[in-house]
Amino acid sequence: MMVLHFLIQGRVQGVGFRWFVHREASELNLRGWVRNTEEGEVEVVASGSVADLAELRASLRRGPRGSRVDHLIEHYLDDREAKGLNSFRIDGAW
Repeated sequence: MMVLHFLIQGRVQGVGFRWFVHREASELNLRGWVRNTEEGEVEVVASGSVADLAELRASLRRGPRGSRVDHLIEHYLDDREAKGLNSFRIDGAW
């Protein structure tokens, strides 16, 4: 298991990006969350296998229809970060 933090920059708010990430991550059985930032970016923390996280990374680069991904910033987190993660969720969704 590995834990990654992604920050996605571009036209990623108001285009269904969080719902897209939720669907992709849930299909891969990843644990974690996705949320919008106040700076207009989308932030993701995901825990899973190396292969599943690679698939998620490819999906994040592509994004949903109507989005434009300019930058994908990625950081590895300590494995201990996975302990608090449950089934994938959208933070800040009503």
